[in-house]
Amino acid sequence: MNPVNQYEIDLRANRIAAIENLGATENQFDSIDLSDNSIVRLEGFPKLPRLQCLHLSNNRINRIARNLEEAIPKLEWLILTNNRLANLQDLDSLSTLPRLRFLSLLDNPVTKQPHYRLYVIARCKKLKMLDFRKVKLTEREEAERMYGAAPEQAAQTTFEPDEELKQAEAAVVAPAAAPPAQQRTGPTPEQITAIKAAIAAASTLEEVRRLEDALKTGHLPSEITVGAEDGTAAAGAAANGGAAAMEEG
Repeated sequence: MNPVNQYEIDLRANRIAAIENLGATENQFDSIDLSDNSIVRLEGFPKLPRLQCLHLSNNRINRIARNLEEAIPKLEWLILTNNRLANLQDLDSLSTLPRLRFLSLLDNPVTKQPHYRLYVIARCKKLKMLDFRKVKLTEREEAERMYGAAPEQAAQTTFEPDEELKQAEAAVVAPAAAPPAQQRTGPTPEQITAIKAAIAAASTLEEVRRLEDALKTGHLPSEITVGAEDGTAAAGAAANGGAAAMEEG
């Protein structure tokens, strides 16, 4: 039992690196103290509908997972003093905690961001105390004027490393899955027959070389045509015609 008559479990200074296995508490505590550990992400909660207070001071938290309200819907106090939250968007996921009233982000880099206080007040509509200072009505009005966007929309832009990894993997796989460029195919059997016939009928070494190149690439010279019934005869006729033309010349 803590000083405010809450049932609390003390897990301070246990070198905890990730929030896990809290299901073993069987939802019997109002408060959990995880201060002075090495936690990096605020995530990993089982369903703890009784939990009202989380102490996470002096950790290394730099990311807050989405959908925390599904696991800890009654959370009212969240103490994140002296962590590593740096960007205003890192705080968007807190907007979905329906009962969050007391929040401390002192000694986080994000507190140095312009309009930090107004941004948090706009996102967390039910806040009564931020960084141990009461939220004033004038601040709430100014926050609404500057950051009136729906917090649900803002929360969708929260950075999620797992999701970015999936997107990066998809970007790498996508080019590989694209249909390959059409490759040049070799000559058909009919073309090979026609070119060989033309080589046999060639009268100069230059013509033989040209036809051999055509045999390798599959591109028929314009004088060679492959007939539907007798490709050899067509090629031979073309070659003989070429030879006759050379003799007349």
